[in-house]
Amino acid sequence: MAEFRDRLRVVPEFLPEDYEKVKDALFGRLERRLSRWDPSQVELEISMKERDTSAQRVTLECWITGVPKIVGTSRQLDLDQAVIEVRDDVWRQVDKFVTKQESQRK
Repeated sequence: MAEFRDRLRVVPEFLPEDYEKVKDALFGRLERRLSRWDPSQVELEISMKERDTSAQRVTLECWITGVPKIVGTSRQLDLDQAVIEVRDDVWRQVDKFVTKQESQRK
């Protein structure tokens, strides 16, 4: 059975030693919010540009079947904080979508 962690692509600029730490930071809270979908309906990709510069940018993209593409970004220089910020940004957008869908059913 696939898990959401398995649906994440980590794009270069992240180092191999970053991968597990990134996955650990992303999942938990985000995974609980995505649990209304089957993991096979979700694709995630995290990328970084300009690593270790003042222009560093971390992006988390999320594709869910039947949902407009969701993108979270961070310009935090601390990598751990950047990953948490993009996770929370995507979580808020997924939550907003779910809340809107639930209110339309009533």
